Amino acid sequence: MTNHRIALIPGDGIGAEVLPPARRVLDVLGRRHGFGLTYTSYDWSCERYLRDGAMMPDDGLDLLRDKDAILLGAVGYPGVPDHVSLWGLLIPIRRAFRQYVNLRPIRVFDGVESPVRGARPEVVDFVVVRENVEGEYSEVGGRMNRGFADEMAVQEAVFTRAGVTRVLDHAFELATRRGGRLTSATKSNGIVHTMPFWDELVAERAARFPRVSWEQEHIDALAAKFVLAPGSFDVVVASNLFGDILSDLAAAVAGSIGIAPAANLNPERDFPSMFEPVHGSAPDIAGKGIANPLGAIWSAAMMLDHLGHPDAAEDITDAIAALLAGTAVRTRDLGGTATTAEFTEKLIELL
Repeated sequence: MTNHRIALIPGDGIGAEVLPPARRVLDVLGRRHGFGLTYTSYDWSCERYLRDGAMMPDDGLDLLRDKDAILLGAVGYPGVPDHVSLWGLLIPIRRAFRQYVNLRPIRVFDGVESPVRGARPEVVDFVVVRENVEGEYSEVGGRMNRGFADEMAVQEAVFTRAGVTRVLDHAFELATRRGGRLTSATKSNGIVHTMPFWDELVAERAARFPRVSWEQEHIDALAAKFVLAPGSFDVVVASNLFGDILSDLAAAVAGSIGIAPAANLNPERDFPSMFEPVHGSAPDIAGKGIANPLGAIWSAAMMLDHLGHPDAAEDITDAIAALLAGTAVRTRDLGGTATTAEFTEKLIELL
């Protein structure tokens, strides 16, 4: 029997409340499909930062290196600046393990009402592929003349041929397996160096995928089309910043950011990939037992698919769809009254 070594990082806020439901679902699928899961949990969080001065220990990356995958709950909490928590945990993991593809599926489920009129089940079903380790979120830059009238901050965007082409190839390959359509997010009419370079590489890589029809859209127009015509997309590929913004917008269009999953992939599998819900730590509801576990559970399904168990992953997404379409069980973010535990129990019953 195949056994997978999984690192669990509950993190902050509701992260510790949504990972146990995901683990329960994973164990059900492991028994059904004949694979094992061995978990190691790490208490790396803002609480640890306030106690020890670091989000994770100096050897944290080494502790994760031999794992098959990482399942993360949430990062961030009041009292610790976001750039400290993110750059102390999430971003070092992404970069050290070459998780250069951030994958965010967007789907409107039957039974979840979208705030957007045209966003209907079986119409909105696309994927945002975000470049995950360079671009606008580089470490190049600095601050000068602090405290003076001419104080300044410089942040450099870094786009490399290797970094852009590998994420474009992943997106085109995904489009080949899906609906055969790809949209590239750009802003080359205003950003004079990096975005024309991005556009040139999109055209160059597209020649290798003749079965994929593609177009490019300026980010402002594309954001509007996400709202006005969300059913017109299949695979959307974007730089780090643009992909970050677009994927959260798309999750809201789908009805709730609370159900949105994400995968941070090292496609070559030289390092572990990391899976996480998009919703964040939600400190306003932490500890109340009302968090929606679907984002973490759907992320766990993406993890199973990455680990070579697509049938098990499909069981999870089918159960999610059945719960939302066929029952009235909803957590509060979806307009219901179910607790995290009650919601999880119903999902496992359907599994």
